Amino acid sequence: MFRRKLMALEYMNPETFNINDEKSFRDLIVWLEDQKIRHYKIEDRGDLKAIDSNEWPTTYKRYLGGLNCPTNPNDRQAVVDWLLGLAVRFEYGDNVDKFKTETAENVRNRQQSAPKIVNTNPLDSLDFQSPEFRDGVNRLAKQLNITPHPNHLITLKAISKLIRTRLSTEALQNPGEFVHQV
Repeated sequence: MFRRKLMALEYMNPETFNINDEKSFRDLIVWLEDQKIRHYKIEDRGDLKAIDSNEWPTTYKRYLGGLNCPTNPNDRQAVVDWLLGLAVRFEYGDNVDKFKTETAENVRNRQQSAPKIVNTNPLDSLDFQSPEFRDGVNRLAKQLNITPHPNHLITLKAISKLIRTRLSTEALQNPGEFVHQV
């Protein structure tokens, strides 16, 4: 629903934005303020950027009030649509001369002549916070006899270190130098 506006604003991940995901929603609000709307001074954006804070909903409502947002803060669809429209308006206002010469034909020609970039690295599409990823890290830690840390990313670092040090080609050829016997 918002993909075209997000793409026009050059949002980093317009295809994966999920309005129902709390982190995705909050990240978008912060990005819009930081990059496009710029209602607050940079030094006054700290509370809005603290997306994990329990106070964020209050800060968010105060932010919308400061912008005179006409929609209900609880109606995410309407808020995001309104904020994206405001951001597009500001973006156009900042770059009037650039957009005056733009036509649909120019854009179409540029898109057709641009090289297509195909991402073939499967690691780029991993969601490191997903439950499946966490479970996979914990299963691997169990198989390698590594005590899991509450933060699965720290456990992943321990797994990586073990693999680099004890399962490298050099370590496998000379195990006595790398594996300490107790």
